[in-house]
Amino acid sequence: MSESEVNEVASPTGHEGSILVVDDEQGMRSFLARALAMRGYAVELAGSAEEGAKKFEHTHFDLVILDIALPGKAGIEWLQDLKAEGFAGDVILITAFADMETAIDALRAGASDFILKPFRVDQIANAIKRCTERTRLSRENFLLRRQVAESARGDDGMVGASPAIARLRQILHRIAPTPSTVLIQGESGVGKEVVARALHQWSPRAEKPFVAVNCAAISAELIESELFGHVKGAFTGAREARNGLFHYAHGGTLFLDEIGELPLALQSRLLRVLEERRVRPVGAETEVPVDVRVLAATNRNLRAEVEAGRFREDLFYRLEVITLTVPPLRERAEDIPELGAAFMRQLSMQLGVPPLPVEPEVSARLMAYPWPGNVRELRNFVERSLLFGEFPLDSLGGSVAGRSDAGTPTPAATSLLLDEVEKRHILAVLEQCGGNKTRAAELLGVSRKTLERKCAEWAV
Repeated sequence: MSESEVNEVASPTGHEGSILVVDDEQGMRSFLARALAMRGYAVELAGSAEEGAKKFEHTHFDLVILDIALPGKAGIEWLQDLKAEGFAGDVILITAFADMETAIDALRAGASDFILKPFRVDQIANAIKRCTERTRLSRENFLLRRQVAESARGDDGMVGASPAIARLRQILHRIAPTPSTVLIQGESGVGKEVVARALHQWSPRAEKPFVAVNCAAISAELIESELFGHVKGAFTGAREARNGLFHYAHGGTLFLDEIGELPLALQSRLLRVLEERRVRPVGAETEVPVDVRVLAATNRNLRAEVEAGRFREDLFYRLEVITLTVPPLRERAEDIPELGAAFMRQLSMQLGVPPLPVEPEVSARLMAYPWPGNVRELRNFVERSLLFGEFPLDSLGGSVAGRSDAGTPTPAATSLLLDEVEKRHILAVLEQCGGNKTRAAELLGVSRKTLERKCAEWAV
């Protein structure tokens, strides 16, 4: 069988992952290609380190099987180069001649395993299985930690049957199967991340990771490394290489919340990633292919930000392939009882307290309130009610006072009410965080500079 024929056999769906085999013996390459393809792996072949490096320019690999003795650059030397360039996958070294010193050098260079030739198929298969299991556990642990942090914020599914939500749900079902980039707009607290999660769950990527990042909650100095990863020594404190969020979202969805907060310099890098589907870790010399659907969200008017020179025009047009606007809660008051009931069930279990009965007058009062903090404020109100054992309706800014004859707040009263509710809420969160403005800004879903501006206005 020729090597071209082997390559055809070695390129199935690759549902088990992609592997690059680098060995100067054609017989060994053909043997591994057939054996691994039969086990569901997509396999690429190379006869030297230089040829292997060219493969990396066009393909993402989960694992490399690498011979130590190669013509030109030796296997261990190329392994060191791979790690220095930011490759975070596993590398299994194989060789016919080895001693203890060689094995130690291999492990120090970053090899995941070391196998002596000749070997049986089950030996290499078990080594690959150990590597993929470690990678799977590492990714699951990372995602679980993020999900725990997100669940603490009370993220919930899409709830409501109002015409606005019904229309939004219809659009989501239509665009979810596509790979298109989506820009989700709406006021703070309306549930933009809930919409992004629904898009992911209803897409063909549902079984792959959903990774969410709040661009406003990460400092400008760290966000590049957070998104793209970095190599060891890329900057002060980078004691070891680290994968970025694009890596963890591979095959799935990356949700960039508060994208309007991204620094301009990073916006150009993100544009390049969206256009070329390749990521360069900080400090690396080569790019790594990624397969990620990007969803972005903002409560800013990005067109105005473009005109003001604070957001790149080319990135804006790249993001707004599809634009969705999530309606504020005041425009879908009929959803408030259902949302409140959902939060009551969720939070009563979390807090270990019995749910509160909702009397008709309470429900009417909640539906009449404008909810400046949107769904997030409603959730906080339900949580506060459960902790107090009663509904603190006074915190909603009074009853009839300041309302027009039609029962809706007058513009002046509404403005004062919104300001007072915002102030109370922010000061309560600050107190909860012991005055830590970075943590408070993260919980509030705003940037630290926005929080500091508010505090300055109130002389706090």
